[in-house]
Amino acid sequence: MTTSTPVRAGATEPDRATEPDRRLPALGGFAPAALLIELRRVLRNRRTLAFTLIMPGVFFLIFGLPQGGQSLDNGRPVTAYVMISLAVYAAMVATTSVGGAVATERALGWSRQLRLTPLRPAAYVATKLITAMSLGLLAVAVEFLVGAVAGVRVPAYVWLLSGLAAWLGSLVFAAFGLFVGYLAPAENVMQIIGPVLAVLAMFGGLFVPVEVLPDVLQQVAKFTPVYGMGVLARAPLTGDGVSMAAVVNLVVWALVFGVGAARLFRRDTARV
Repeated sequence: MTTSTPVRAGATEPDRATEPDRRLPALGGFAPAALLIELRRVLRNRRTLAFTLIMPGVFFLIFGLPQGGQSLDNGRPVTAYVMISLAVYAAMVATTSVGGAVATERALGWSRQLRLTPLRPAAYVATKLITAMSLGLLAVAVEFLVGAVAGVRVPAYVWLLSGLAAWLGSLVFAAFGLFVGYLAPAENVMQIIGPVLAVLAMFGGLFVPVEVLPDVLQQVAKFTPVYGMGVLARAPLTGDGVSMAAVVNLVVWALVFGVGAARLFRRDTARV
């Protein structure tokens, strides 16, 4: 006579053996390995590297070096002013391009695939933001290296504080890139981002000082997302101190683009 082990009603040994593990992954699925793959993918994109790392440095050599003999009111070199402005431009282009790449992923159906995995939306967005900020940091470092090799000399605290301001401020454009990436079709996103960034840089005081613009445009410039970034990044050089208006400018635009990107992300993934 044989005996059998009692089995809970409605369940069998094979059922329990094949039952999927429904536990959510730690940190919503955020994984350093996935982040490393994302960073490698970005660094292998030659077009992105050319626009974010090479062009701003070339711009400095073309437009900054000829002003080598000129100084600001406080005696600091104009070349340093140009270098910092172009570092801000390089950082904003770098972070925006990474964020905008989600448009291509959407077109390829990658968003649909991700929704079939335990990866949480917050972890996905965090991976994109960290990747964007990593490329932004590299862009600032390369621009400063070009400036240093070309002969820009300023105190150490200017290099540090201006670099940090340019890099941290580019978080606004990482959110902007995500916003545009979820808003525009893949085939149009770069055609939109490139001209928009150039116009914002022009009116935000990166290509020419805001003071040389007409009065009306000077007032408009103060409301652009680039203005606060540029003012804060150049403050250690010019000695103007921290402008609360520039800080508010950055915070407001970060919220606008961040909230907009989050809403568009939810709308996009709700359809898959």
